[in-house]
Amino acid sequence: MCPQAAASAAGGRRAASRALGAHNVCRLLTRRAYGFYARDAGVAHRKNLGLLRKIICQGEMLPSPSDYKSSLIVLTVQNWLLRLSADSGEILEKIYLAGSCCKFRYLSWDTPQEVMVVKSAQNKLPAAARQAGIQQSVLFYLAVFQVLPLSFIGMLEINKKIFGNSVTDVAISNGILIVMYSMGLVRLYNFQAILEQFMEQPLDLGREFNWNGQVGVVGKYPFGLPCNIKITDTPPLLFEASSLENAFQIGGYPWHYIITPNKKKHKGVFHICSLKDNALAKNGIQDMKCCSLEPDWIYFHPDMSGRIIHVGPNLIKVLKLKEVKNNTDQMEIAEDFTIVANRENCVNNTVTVTASGRVVKKRFNLLDDDPEQETFKIVDYEDELDLLSTVAVTQIGADGKAHLDFHCNEHGILLKSIPLLESWDVTYSHEVYFDKDLVLHIEQKPNRRFSCYIYQMVCDTAKDDECSSHEKTERVFCKKGGRIFEYI
Repeated sequence: MCPQAAASAAGGRRAASRALGAHNVCRLLTRRAYGFYARDAGVAHRKNLGLLRKIICQGEMLPSPSDYKSSLIVLTVQNWLLRLSADSGEILEKIYLAGSCCKFRYLSWDTPQEVMVVKSAQNKLPAAARQAGIQQSVLFYLAVFQVLPLSFIGMLEINKKIFGNSVTDVAISNGILIVMYSMGLVRLYNFQAILEQFMEQPLDLGREFNWNGQVGVVGKYPFGLPCNIKITDTPPLLFEASSLENAFQIGGYPWHYIITPNKKKHKGVFHICSLKDNALAKNGIQDMKCCSLEPDWIYFHPDMSGRIIHVGPNLIKVLKLKEVKNNTDQMEIAEDFTIVANRENCVNNTVTVTASGRVVKKRFNLLDDDPEQETFKIVDYEDELDLLSTVAVTQIGADGKAHLDFHCNEHGILLKSIPLLESWDVTYSHEVYFDKDLVLHIEQKPNRRFSCYIYQMVCDTAKDDECSSHEKTERVFCKKGGRIFEYI
């Protein structure tokens, strides 16, 4: 929301790998963000801030002083959208979305840090209304906002008369309206073209308006936001695909998409295809053949490198697209590097011998994500430090132990491992966020009880200087693309 956050997202990339081996990693993590190293993300970060300050001084000023404050966006159950100060919690801005006709429940980014989307829950008539023959044609409402400063773009309906009866979900991402259907069909539409074709009237927050005979103020109670984007005809279709559970992603270079064939027997099998001609990439069928309660998952790397991250219970594969030799029209999927869970001490013998010498055979094998084995639960990317972070968990008895690991995003080398002090119950819902030198662990317990654990990485200068003065250096090896890399 703030200019600093917008600038930091444009930070550059990694420092030299040898520099990482010379000092304590915690110190590097905190110092790097401030630009202490040449060719570093922090240097680009500082330069970008300098350029941004000059642009702000020469360009148009934001309408309110509060627009320059770091802020949080909060959606309440009463359909209020609040902008809060990230420092004090003070309400900087409040927008009333709509009355009881719909319940807004979801916040997401269309374009990160630029365009935000607020989505309603799916509208469903009460059973009595359905029995009385009352028809409900509007399935979802989407309110779209520009941020920095917060301004209203428009609100639109997803109507089954336009998009069909079997719509189950909808989203806007990167300028694309994505509509999902119960039979696994996914359809993509150009949202900018929808704005240009179907917007009836642009409206500004806080301005008085007359809408269908009602006079009110945009974003104020009780009128809220009018639906000023009326889709009266089916928009031009950009692309459609059929995938199990509507699992569909686009990314890579050149453009590719990932789907799971729309049959239950193919669950856990991913096809990577060209968006241009739907051709399956060479080695484009990815299947870890996991035997686990939780499925593996796959997605395009958020670092915009075009790579793909495939996460299983005990294995993380970072894949890349490259041209097929002697055939520039086809792409193939190749392994860039892998990260493997530490299961060296795991013993899973199917045959054991008792003290009396009797041979006992087990009739079952452990699942790949058995709690007693170290299992990957979370994989994330920190763009400002260009680090890949993983959370691996092992549960013995009632207590679960987790550790957060930082890996070099380019080669996958383990740089630092941080044990989480609190117990990790695998039956609870967990989220872990990593940003610069802060780690946030949110645990959701039964009855909507939440616990939040915050870690901050600090520099131990004396210890760091002692470590850097040693003549001996640790050798680190990393397997990437079939070759062994050695780092000092």
